Amino acid sequence: MQNKLSNLTHNSKYVIILLLKFSNPSQTNYVQSSTTPVHQPPDPFRLNVGFLINQHVGYSRDFPIKIPYYHLPPDLDLYDISGSAKITRTAQGLLVLVKIHAALPADCVRCLINFNQPLNIEFTELYAFSKKAVADAEFVLPEDGRINLGWLVREYMLLDIPISSLCTSDCKGLCPICGENQNETTCDHDNEAIDPRLAALKSLIDKK
Repeated sequence: MQNKLSNLTHNSKYVIILLLKFSNPSQTNYVQSSTTPVHQPPDPFRLNVGFLINQHVGYSRDFPIKIPYYHLPPDLDLYDISGSAKITRTAQGLLVLVKIHAALPADCVRCLINFNQPLNIEFTELYAFSKKAVADAEFVLPEDGRINLGWLVREYMLLDIPISSLCTSDCKGLCPICGENQNETTCDHDNEAIDPRLAALKSLIDKK
């Protein structure tokens, strides 16, 4: 019995030493909690306009917009975005005037090269203080005083995308015979035989 107590006491000393060793704050490695919120950049199209409600009628404020890149869900990627949103206090609500320039990656329908398609939009919307104040108002100012222009910008940008994108208005396109980009090189195929099935296409190209 005495031997067992002796062994227990001996082992307990090691347990106490180990606990003291690993409880030393200087030897503790702190790991950042995975629940720590990650900082997200502010949404440039979500504007806090609540302070304008208490301003006098006619008061306006410009919100500059300048972003190198922005993704508008679900499928629109814009580059070199610049412009502004001018918001004016009216008796019925806040009048929002938006002017934005941006670039969209596109392929030229003639020469097939990739280029930046310029887009320019401008629109005006009224955010009424209440539906009763303006019966025909399409939007009502949210209670938190924040308006999200992102989805409106997306809709107007999509409408501004041309059906047939051209890198330049005078793009010469591809050579119908060798396929070379005629903006970068000059082809001379006048003396070569042309497939009669492509003769009609050649005549259309010559007219252009």
